Amino acid sequence: MSDGVAQLPVLDEGAGPFERHVFVCVAGKTCPDQGGIEVHAQLKALAKEWCGKVRVRVNKAGCLAQCGHGPIVTVYPENVWYAGVEVGDVPELVERHLVEGRPVERLLMRGHRPGPNVVRD
Repeated sequence: MSDGVAQLPVLDEGAGPFERHVFVCVAGKTCPDQGGIEVHAQLKALAKEWCGKVRVRVNKAGCLAQCGHGPIVTVYPENVWYAGVEVGDVPELVERHLVEGRPVERLLMRGHRPGPNVVRD
């Protein structure tokens, strides 16, 4: 393979192929209108540029049942959830969390309970 993946070591059985997996809500009642699609595009581009194609995977997510708090971004395996992420927040999120491994405190989801946390009109 020309991208260097063939030279990487074989992982243990059941091990995830990425260090981190990021999901960005781009569906549901509010995230698309709150910029979820744009946040996803920027996150995917910067993660690829700063982390390469092997360390971090950024995917679109369907509704994460947190409508009104979005766009929602989740990072695994840490199980960190961010709320209200804007395109302008993406460089900090990529640098601090995906590169350095430190969650961005000011973007952390707060005041939520287990399960759906949908803002009712």
